[in-house]
Amino acid sequence: MTTPVPKARIAQDLSAPDLTEAIAGFLADFTTFTNGLQAKLQKQDDRMNKLDRKTMMTARSALATTAAPDAPHQKAFAAYLRSGDDDALRGLDLDGKALSSVMAADGGYLVDPQTAATIKSTLSSTASLRAVASVVTVDATSYDVLVDHTEMGAGWATETGSMAETTTPQIDRISIALHELSALPKASQRLLDDSAFDIEGWLAGRIADKFARSEAAAFINGDGIDKPKGMLTYPQVENEIWEWGNIGFVTTGVSGGIQSGDPIVDLVYALGAVYRANATFVMNSKTAGTIRKLKDNDGRFLWSDGLAAGEPARLMGYPVLVAEDMPDIAAGSAAIAFGDFGAGYTVAERPDLRVLRDPFSAKPHVLFYATKRVGGAVSDFAAIKLLKFAVS
Repeated sequence: MTTPVPKARIAQDLSAPDLTEAIAGFLADFTTFTNGLQAKLQKQDDRMNKLDRKTMMTARSALATTAAPDAPHQKAFAAYLRSGDDDALRGLDLDGKALSSVMAADGGYLVDPQTAATIKSTLSSTASLRAVASVVTVDATSYDVLVDHTEMGAGWATETGSMAETTTPQIDRISIALHELSALPKASQRLLDDSAFDIEGWLAGRIADKFARSEAAAFINGDGIDKPKGMLTYPQVENEIWEWGNIGFVTTGVSGGIQSGDPIVDLVYALGAVYRANATFVMNSKTAGTIRKLKDNDGRFLWSDGLAAGEPARLMGYPVLVAEDMPDIAAGSAAIAFGDFGAGYTVAERPDLRVLRDPFSAKPHVLFYATKRVGGAVSDFAAIKLLKFAVS
């Protein structure tokens, strides 16, 4: 029978160097094991963090939190434009103050806010008097402008002397009636059935283009009958005898032409100093081509192009709006206007823009009858002056 060897005997059999080597090997193996375990734990932790981030991202809106409320109406409005299905529009719970309210009484529906904003932005950026005029939004059938165009009396007083009564200013009321502006674009039903067709963008572009051209013409030459009253349709008198209710003008001294920049200088200083700070020249392209050739007595051009992209050209330091509805240079024509149009001309409009779908009148096309109410008139006769190409 073999007798077991005691543990103390085994330890005594190992020399000191062998024991040190064995402990070092154990510590090395333990360190490797610990590093591997820590690497696995770190990898697991990274994986859990990625899963948490993905979960949080799916809980957020893809674009913006404001897109969700608009989506139901945009979808319903698109369905109405494509197929005439107005059930979704009628069933929407809409804010009464928003542009997306339903006009079920006459079958016309207000466009969604995004389309309305696109149309409004396009109208504001066009070469129209709207770009420099005062634009107000009203909910009535007309807009009244109160203008104080007379001077209040004043005088010097002494401590003990009597004070004489001074004159009282007169306030004039200018009423701007709103008229209905309409557009009638059409599209084929096959095109409307194509889901890839951006019907809202197409409709906004067509309406804005038609409205912009109609408005621009009316703000300049409208007769005020079922349309805005244009600034050139008011009575025109020489600036020396100007009085309220008329548009003052200066002349070039040449019938149907201009020989120097002096009449431009006269036009600028015919306008009161209080208006010149915000004044703008308005003329069409053909007139601009003539005026930009004028030089002063030192041979310098009066006209200077914009220094940056999108910046308007300037004439004698004042911006120039090129509006094609202004008349050409001709004998007796008022081809150039100069003034503070923010004070001198007011555009009043209602915020609602309605669209009525008509699939019957132009088959196989579908008509979209869009209407908007807008008006315009001169609100301050002292803020606008004209340059007439005439001898006197």
